[in-house]
Amino acid sequence: MAASRWKSTLYASEKFVEACGAVVFDTTNNPKRVLLLYHSGCDEWVLPKGRRNCNESRKAAAVREVGEESGCTIRLLPTTMNTRAPSDWEAADVKDEPRSYDSLTEPFMLDVRDLGNAKGVKLVWWFIAELGGVQGDGEAQFRPEFVPCDKAAKQLTFQKDRDVLVKALEIMGEHSRTGSNPIGRMSTRTPRNGPQARRYY
Repeated sequence: MAASRWKSTLYASEKFVEACGAVVFDTTNNPKRVLLLYHSGCDEWVLPKGRRNCNESRKAAAVREVGEESGCTIRLLPTTMNTRAPSDWEAADVKDEPRSYDSLTEPFMLDVRDLGNAKGVKLVWWFIAELGGVQGDGEAQFRPEFVPCDKAAKQLTFQKDRDVLVKALEIMGEHSRTGSNPIGRMSTRTPRNGPQARRYY
């Protein structure tokens, strides 16, 4: 029997759980503000997220969980981001490499958490969204607050939440930039159909 060429770990369905969350921007204000939740019982500032239900898409889970926890309705925000996922108009054997596409509502970050004690892993998919409105009070343990982008990262309790927010701010163009491209040179090509892709090489 041939061995796999890559380091690989298999998890049966009872050994993993998926969660989905969103970095939610209030784009009606200038500068923009971002949604944080204060968990009063734990004295923690966090980003909204929660477990995906059976037969629920990741996008729907993110929208639902933000609404349940904060009372806010949201829309996933189309952005330009780098991804290794090919577009539906490219050849099936397109090279596996980062490309930048416009108008994506895909996850921009994946957090893989080892739950320890042979409990398996938790996969947390993160999306970028914008505030649609307020539909209620949200869950009692959370107090939602929209915080200016330049202060939100420092207010978050956990470093991983800060890292997620910083990446979202970079994608949104709200984070300071050096002006250099860390991936490489960029070329732009316009397809006959589908989103515009920028290939890094």
